[in-house]
Amino acid sequence: MKLIIANKNYSTWSLRGWLVLRGFDIAFDEVELELFTESFYAEIAKHSGAAKVPVLVDGPIEVWDSLAICEYVNDQYLGGKGWPGDIAQRAKARAFSAEIHSGFQALRNEMPMNIRGRRKISPSEACLKDVARIDEIWAGQRQEFGNKGGWLFGEFSIADVMYAPVVLRFITYGVALSPDAQAYADHVLNSAAVQQWVNESKSDTSVVAEDEAGTEIS
Repeated sequence: MKLIIANKNYSTWSLRGWLVLRGFDIAFDEVELELFTESFYAEIAKHSGAAKVPVLVDGPIEVWDSLAICEYVNDQYLGGKGWPGDIAQRAKARAFSAEIHSGFQALRNEMPMNIRGRRKISPSEACLKDVARIDEIWAGQRQEFGNKGGWLFGEFSIADVMYAPVVLRFITYGVALSPDAQAYADHVLNSAAVQQWVNESKSDTSVVAEDEAGTEIS
């Protein structure tokens, strides 16, 4: 099985595709491409008309879009364990995942992932509203499941995969969180898989200008 990703410093969707495999200890090979280069588009075109990463190649099966990859991995390799076992919690986890997959546009535009950066921005009201909603999700789940494993639903799940890049964004821009939300963020950051991604991102010396938001904090 092969996962095609892009620059680890910047690519949030690549992190999600990678984390569902690494976080659940599923063996795979990774191919890292450099964003917005001719070789990037040439390689991606072999597998997906969407021309975006990540792309999972599993024998004859090709899956693009990070949430679709999560669902495929859940069906093919996890026997459904990628989501909480309780039907009500499973529905909630899927709703949270869909919310981050399709929403939070202001945060996404104003706080692009830039792991090695420490940046200062002036967030809009819409961005602050997005931050508050994410804090609400993390804090509420931490209060309910913090003593049952530390993840959003106790055990590691696809919901955590979907929100992990946001933890890294908040570090870059110095976002202040409530104590419970910060406890969740710390749990994510200290996990072995996320630490591996962060450490490997340090070898990414490329600069994607549009993702260098705000001004650098010296």
